[in-house]
Amino acid sequence: MNLFDVYPINDIAITKASGSRVWDDKGQEYLDLYGGHAVISIGHTHPHWVKRIEEQLEKIAFYSNSVRIPLQTELAEKLGKVSGKEDYQLFLCNSGAEANENALKLASFHNGRKKVVAFNKAFHGRTSLAVAVTDNKNYVAPVNETDNVTFLPFNDEAALEAHFAANGNEISSVIIEGIQGVGGINVATESFLQKIRSLCDQYGAVYIADSVQCGYGRTGKFFSHDYAGVNADIYSMAKGIGNGFPLAAIIVAPHIKPKHFQLGTTFGGNHVACAAALAVLEVMEKEQLINNANAIGNYLAAELKKIDDIENVRGRGLMIGFDVPDTIKDLKKNLLWKHKIFTGEAKPNAIRLLPSLALSKADADIFLEAVKQEIAVLKG
Repeated sequence: MNLFDVYPINDIAITKASGSRVWDDKGQEYLDLYGGHAVISIGHTHPHWVKRIEEQLEKIAFYSNSVRIPLQTELAEKLGKVSGKEDYQLFLCNSGAEANENALKLASFHNGRKKVVAFNKAFHGRTSLAVAVTDNKNYVAPVNETDNVTFLPFNDEAALEAHFAANGNEISSVIIEGIQGVGGINVATESFLQKIRSLCDQYGAVYIADSVQCGYGRTGKFFSHDYAGVNADIYSMAKGIGNGFPLAAIIVAPHIKPKHFQLGTTFGGNHVACAAALAVLEVMEKEQLINNANAIGNYLAAELKKIDDIENVRGRGLMIGFDVPDTIKDLKKNLLWKHKIFTGEAKPNAIRLLPSLALSKADADIFLEAVKQEIAVLKG
């Protein structure tokens, strides 16, 4: 049997990892500023995370959600404390797409409506509802096509107001990334998020804050939407929640009431996943990683802005993007193959930085120096 070929991949086999470093099967070391696509929140194979998982595996790895699982309650309490959303309700699942799927479904159950507002360049996942609100026709199969989703211009308050004025009583939810990831590190303005909140309040729609990539402390606040000073009705999260262990969640405002069997999951919130997620939050607190993400992110962004040959440095915390002009279009490729540094990308020409929240200034400086050296070479 062959693997189903769904991704173009680099011919590198990573076999070991620690902190912000990974090693391939030939022993070559790399600096990881990609974090496995924003997944590595506290650093690869953090000792506390490993210990928590190993200890749980010695007890029980899995039983179904038909019984009480105290680790879920412990996780809900810890997540509420660290995120500042202590009065919210936690539903655990397995992936970011599944989290957004459940958020959209729950919103529709709540208000009985079908219409959803999403935004240009949005990415929310590849399952049926999640991909329907994703603005990329290459991901949307005929069976996923629906008239229930309207895409509006990102950060366009006038367009949003006009759409609500015409259709507000039919709108079930508005889903938005606080910072678009796949779309190219596009930051939602604070006033735009505030406008979403006020219109959702006015018309009885549900504000869904997709925090799969831009949440969990990455931007220097627990949720990037927190910069706007308003609360969403539902937050979706995944990626950094387990530091590589598959887990996702939504947290739900108290005015949205649960009903048995509307949502469900087999593997979501299993014992080992909860142990991994608790370890992440414990390390984030102890090592003050949200503060580190803010400090190192601000430093990286400021230093990148001093480099004349890259353009439009943007983002928050350790979710940073910048554009690469054609004159240095091989920068990302050469950073990997010549300097042994992993970064991310967004089409057509953006480099994305999504490292561990524990990234050190010394490692940031290694990256910055490599960028400067490689630009000098590419410009000849």
